[in-house]
Amino acid sequence: MKDIDVLIEALPYIKKFHKKKILIKYGGHAMIDDNAMSSTARDTVLLKYVGMKPIIVHGGGPEISRSMDKLGKEPEFIQGLRVTDEETMEIIEMVLVGKISTEIVSQLIKHDGDAISLSGKDSSLIFAHKKGAKKIDGSDEEVDLGLVGEVDNINTNLLELFVENNYIPVISPVGIAQDGTSLNLNADTAAGEIASSVGAEKLIILTDVPGVLRDPNDQNSLIQKIRICEIPQLIEDGVISGGMIPKIETCVKAIENGVKSCHIIDGRIEHSLLLEIFTTNGIGTMIFE
Repeated sequence: MKDIDVLIEALPYIKKFHKKKILIKYGGHAMIDDNAMSSTARDTVLLKYVGMKPIIVHGGGPEISRSMDKLGKEPEFIQGLRVTDEETMEIIEMVLVGKISTEIVSQLIKHDGDAISLSGKDSSLIFAHKKGAKKIDGSDEEVDLGLVGEVDNINTNLLELFVENNYIPVISPVGIAQDGTSLNLNADTAAGEIASSVGAEKLIILTDVPGVLRDPNDQNSLIQKIRICEIPQLIEDGVISGGMIPKIETCVKAIENGVKSCHIIDGRIEHSLLLEIFTTNGIGTMIFE
């Protein structure tokens, strides 16, 4: 009977999100661990078979750094942002487009999901410009991060073409500039921009933390729901800090641009995607207007 209760609980959500686009940002454990990637891919295919339209954007920071080490190139970061010269950009494309994206597609196909790997360069899917030099916090010196981009425009026609023909697009966060240059994009930011441009119902960011914790040292202090008007105070109080700030900022911008809700969930927990979408309590932190 418990299994039946689970299905009954899921029914209103299956109805509510039928034919809606769900943008899922793969990151952290959900990409590094083979079993977790397979499980996440299967859950994504399940979303498609119950009538939703999943779109995936993935990161790959740790894998990029490992490949750079193997090739004898030292990764350089300035306040968490990767400095990207031409050689680094080649490695980023090789890892994101050539390796991670195709691995995710393979997992989706294994679970009978039609999927296609797309770079942001394909048919100018993600049109971007190079970030200008900027002052980093607490310093008067301007820093140029190299081939790091900011999103200008998303080719939604290309995405609609695949989604309407029942493909799951798997997108690498590499942008293309007007002169054809490849640009390294923040995967969370790219996911937020794509979610907004295609009118996604939800943006779900898979991470290696339970969500936003009121006390970082207490895994049980999860804040389940946050209105965007509460966020400045939570940042001021230090509840939202470090690497969580850009994720939250991505969520706020996406909601301001029409995405109904954003979710930061723990990709280390099996079926976290399904638990967040199909249960009343969810599993991570939901951000909404």
